[in-house]
Parts: sequence; C-alpha cells; structure tokens
Amino acid sequence: MKKKTFEAESHRGYTVLRVNVDRLDTQVSPQLKAEFLVICKPTLKKLVVDLSSVKSCDSSGLSALLVAERLMREANGEIHVIVPNPDVRNLFRITQLENVFSLHATIEELH
Repeated sequence: MKKKTFEAESHRGYTVLRVNVDRLDTQVSPQLKAEFLVICKPTLKKLVVDLSSVKSCDSSGLSALLVAERLMREANGEIHVIVPNPDVRNLFRITQLENVFSLHATIEELH
C-alpha cells in the first residue's frame, strides 16, 4: 500500500502533519500549501510539521512552509518543524529560516 503524501493527526491540542516525500520541491509544494490552507484554522494553536522523511528541499518547499507560518501567526498559533536531516537543516540555517521556525531534530523534543 502506498503511503499518503501527507498525513495529519491530532494529539493533545496540536496537529502533526507528516510530509512523506523524499524531495520537498515544485512537484509537492503546491499540494502542501493547499494542505496548510485546510489545516491552519484559527482554532488550531499548535502545528507540528514533520519533515523526517524529507531528504532535500528547494525554495518552493520553503515557500510552502512560510505559508503555514503566516497562517499560524495570524491565528496567534505556533508552528514547529521536525528536521532531522542535516542537509535540510542546513538549508534552514543558510536561508536564516531557523530564526523564523522552531526547529527540532525529533518529535520527542516537543514533550
């Protein structure tokens, strides 16, 4: 059975969105933006985007994440991003988005 590209589940007041792709790029980012528009409602106060499966990311992927950040900020919510891959983590550092997002190596760091 093929894994869904995105899987959302709720846990104790927050929603985890798992991105189940190797490459977060122009092929996937429009769908991810659409997913964020559905998930990021004013009632959601904490969103966790799990990029554990992502091995590479381009500017369109970062753009999609920035859509979620803006939606959550407008709703006075918070966004956390799980980024265990060192290459993807380095992209956040180079683009200075590590100053915008709350980055974590594992989901367990949130607890």
